[in-house]
Amino acid sequence: MQRALELAAPGAGRTGDNPSVGCVIVKDGVIVGEGATALGGRPHAEEVALAQAGEKARGAVAYVTLEPCAKRSTGAASCSEILIQHGIAHAFIAVGDPHPLVAGAGAERLRAAGVLVDVGLMGEQARALNAAFFAQWD
Repeated sequence: MQRALELAAPGAGRTGDNPSVGCVIVKDGVIVGEGATALGGRPHAEEVALAQAGEKARGAVAYVTLEPCAKRSTGAASCSEILIQHGIAHAFIAVGDPHPLVAGAGAERLRAAGVLVDVGLMGEQARALNAAFFAQWD
């Protein structure tokens, strides 16, 4: 998760309406994909990391600094959906997303698909990274 936070840090305040998120995909103890939310907010961190990981994502662990989205304003597949499609087995999420389009729905979608989900790893640091984003929903 520390690496995911490091990836997200440079984008803080530079991702439009979206928070800056980091995602690291690990398979058998090796990083196979990593990414951060692009400047302007698209693509999302999970999309970047999964594109890099490719088939190596199947059965892997994802470390994400913010709960993966459950719905996209663009109508594209959500990050929780693409994590499932790529076969992620376990997701560590630093902090839940307070946005009304997510607010627990991303983690629930992962769980419903059989993905192990743990929330809270380095949550304080992830929340601090996107303090302005959280302030608008608190």
